[in-house]
Amino acid sequence: MKIKKGDDPIHKIPTREQVELIRRQYPVGTRIILNHMDDSQAPPPGTKGTVAYVDDIGQIGVKWDTGSSLSLIPGVDSFSKEPAPEKAKHKRSSSLER
Repeated sequence: MKIKKGDDPIHKIPTREQVELIRRQYPVGTRIILNHMDDSQAPPPGTKGTVAYVDDIGQIGVKWDTGSSLSLIPGVDSFSKEPAPEKAKHKRSSSLER
């Protein structure tokens, strides 16, 4: 099967609506965990980072905890959001209950 340039996800430019969806899914400050990136400059799998921006073609700019900055391409690179830390639950003291 021959792949046309426009069919290749690396060369496919997302619509404005798709970029806005990516921005809502990955707002600035979101913590990311890298699973796999096919790039010689990529940090190792398991590296964590923080979303710095989403550009106009939907690439997610990440400041990696290793000190590097390298963008993720949704649909090409494999990554996930770091689970949010659980907030401490305050247990009511039985002496306050009536």
